[in-house]
Amino acid sequence: MRARDLHPLCCLPVDCPGSWCAAAASPPPPPAPSHPATVAGVLHKWTNIGKGWRPRWFAILRGGLLAYSKIRRRSAGAAASPGLSADGGPRLIGPAGYGAAAEDRPIGFLHLKISSFRESKSDDKRFYIITPTKTLQLRTDSPKDRVAWIEALVSARRESSPSEGLLCDQNDASFSTDRLRNRMHAEGLGEEVIKDCEQIVHSEFSQYYTQMKQRCEEYLSFLGSLPQQLEVLNEQDTTRSIRPECSCSGHGKCSESSNTETSDDVGCQELDELSDEDDYIFCDTRQSFSDSAASPDLRMTCSNSSNDVHQVDHEFVESISSKGDNECLLLPSKRRTKLPEPVEKEKGVSLWSMIKDNVGKDLTRVCLPVYFNEPISSLQKCFEDLEYSDLLDRAYDYGLKGNSVMRILCVAAFAVSGYASSDGRPCKPFNPLLGETYEADYPENGIRFFSEKVSHHPMVMACHCEGRGWRFWGESNVKSKFWGQTIQLDPVGVLTLQFDDGEIFKWSKVTTAINNIIIGKLYCHHHGTMSISGNRQHSCKLTFKQQSFLERNPRQVQGFVEDTDGNKVATLTGKWDESMYCAVTNDKSEATLLWEKNKPPANPTRYNLSSFAITLNELTPKLKEKLPPTDSRLRPDQRHLENGEYDKANSEKLRLETRQRMARKMQDNGWKPRWFDRDTEDGTFRFTGGYWEAREQRRWDGCRDIFGELSDNRTSGVLPIVDSSSM
Repeated sequence: MRARDLHPLCCLPVDCPGSWCAAAASPPPPPAPSHPATVAGVLHKWTNIGKGWRPRWFAILRGGLLAYSKIRRRSAGAAASPGLSADGGPRLIGPAGYGAAAEDRPIGFLHLKISSFRESKSDDKRFYIITPTKTLQLRTDSPKDRVAWIEALVSARRESSPSEGLLCDQNDASFSTDRLRNRMHAEGLGEEVIKDCEQIVHSEFSQYYTQMKQRCEEYLSFLGSLPQQLEVLNEQDTTRSIRPECSCSGHGKCSESSNTETSDDVGCQELDELSDEDDYIFCDTRQSFSDSAASPDLRMTCSNSSNDVHQVDHEFVESISSKGDNECLLLPSKRRTKLPEPVEKEKGVSLWSMIKDNVGKDLTRVCLPVYFNEPISSLQKCFEDLEYSDLLDRAYDYGLKGNSVMRILCVAAFAVSGYASSDGRPCKPFNPLLGETYEADYPENGIRFFSEKVSHHPMVMACHCEGRGWRFWGESNVKSKFWGQTIQLDPVGVLTLQFDDGEIFKWSKVTTAINNIIIGKLYCHHHGTMSISGNRQHSCKLTFKQQSFLERNPRQVQGFVEDTDGNKVATLTGKWDESMYCAVTNDKSEATLLWEKNKPPANPTRYNLSSFAITLNELTPKLKEKLPPTDSRLRPDQRHLENGEYDKANSEKLRLETRQRMARKMQDNGWKPRWFDRDTEDGTFRFTGGYWEAREQRRWDGCRDIFGELSDNRTSGVLPIVDSSSM
């Protein structure tokens, strides 16, 4: 017996005569005279939102198998199938005359032994057949026919026995050892040795057969309990309240329902509904049941917007539906993957011509066109450094396991990863207004971020982020120097990371140089030394190599981790725009990959934004209702730039920058940030809390309309929101 002849469900030969497992291992054959149908008739099956209800020929076969086929178009008055006559044929339910029109090859099968049946409470002609892998929504021509069908299905399920022929008699499973005996005789072995070998083989086979028999019995017991388990789940479903919206199948096809229909009649409990055009696939029953039917909390809803974000047991899945006005989603919906299509054609601008036209003028009062900006603000740019926050989750887990070396290595990789998004970004972010804020709630990543511009001169932005077992905060202040073709940016400020177990790491960013400002292709590079200090056992030092014309391998980062005694315990190497590797000193294995840059988006933009950055300025109607009037997403010039309305963006940018020139006077008159306060010990800005509580209550007392005329824009439509469901 070959291993491939064993069915994975019951571990017995597939070709065992009359065995139920043989039927489950491969698609059952079409109804044949040797396996005639006992009950047959026409039922209307819900297919999808486009085709609706379609008549199908259903037949209950002997052995508890339900098959259904398509019905070919026939001319009116066609004769009924001779095989379905009253003499010796199956019992017909409903109108006769369709049997001959049924296609020979069934398109679907159901095993009634593992199925349950439920009547609709609002439609006396509708009922459901529920299996661990899918649900059929069926409708009869009359209430009487529905009663007859359910009685027939229940009776067939009761009479079917998957164990019939499955557990063959042990004598039928005997085998011959003649070949073994002849081979051993040829080798010159004695009769006593041969008998001992035969006895060993028989003993091993007997034990193997006993184990397989026990396993089959366990499967049969499990299959026998499936209908009861499905009934319990269905009862639980009826007690759950759901939104009165359209529902959908696992392939994104909406099913029919109404606002007045109860949860019992939502016809899309199927998590894996197969359409009539799909090939029928048999799955392992235990696996399918545990993955779908045993998870009643996983429900599908349909929303008019693809941007609604939901959470189900902290498990997040993406939309698998087709696009349309009513887009069917699995919980929750995915974030957008590209920016809106521009409304206008962008006009190029020469920086050299701008400088030439403004010679002798106060350059601080010259408004640069939005051509040099990307559609995100510096506050959102701060959050972009947390794209790879999963490294901090891993660091927290390593600390819980007592591996402090791997914890600081992950922290170091996180500190480097924040520079990956700067590669190839030719445009600068918008400078935020004084008091401007930005929030980012990314439950799929387990993080919640908030930032605010707390000072205008010098320009300082403070941020605070909470993750799984850690908190991250800091402030951003940059000193710039202009060297003709190059701008040098020296960050001022300390970034702090604190884990829930009390370990703290602090570091500052390195110098950034932007080259070819006037002539040539614009690019940036980072150089300097980054020291990550900890309050416990280890610290880390990273060196960003300065780029030169002779450097063949640019953008390198090298570093090491040392303990409190100054001993090097690990090394790091890599590139800030690609990946980072580590090697522990006492470990002789090869270098381990710590971090690798994500792949670029499928829909690249002129701004060369990463997939993560594309989601930062996304604004949905529901989110807009919760945001304070100071949020960066509501900034009109930035929104117009994202939508490709360049003329409006330039005019709004000029208006806001004119208002912003009053910010220093406001700051001198005692203006204070709303959500941050300066720490009296180290002088840094710390988050005071209360923002997320105010967001839930939508109480924004004390938050000014810093963008001006924002209330008019909310009602007049000046600031449109592009629905990303079309992306």
